[in-house]
Amino acid sequence: MADLKADFQNAAKDVMDLAERPDNDTMLRLYALYKQGSEGDVSGPKPGFFDFVGTAKYEAWEKLAGMKQEEAMKKYVALVKTLRG
Repeated sequence: MADLKADFQNAAKDVMDLAERPDNDTMLRLYALYKQGSEGDVSGPKPGFFDFVGTAKYEAWEKLAGMKQEEAMKKYVALVKTLRG
C-alpha cells in the first residue's frame, strides 16, 4: 500500500509535466480518479447550475462512487503512465 501511495503521489506530480494537455474528457477522468483516490466518494454540495466546470468535475467524480480508493489510485497511475508514453 505504501508503494501504491508513493506511485500515486509521483503520478500526480508527473501529470503536471505532460508534453501536451490532454483532452477535456481525459482531464475529467484524471480529476475524478485523483479525487476518488485521495478522498474517497464525492462529498459536499453539487456546484450551481452556472458553474459548468465545477459541475462537470463533480459529476465525473460522482460516477466513481463506491470505487475503492486503492483501485482509483491504480487506475490514476495507469492513466498517467499511458499519457506519458
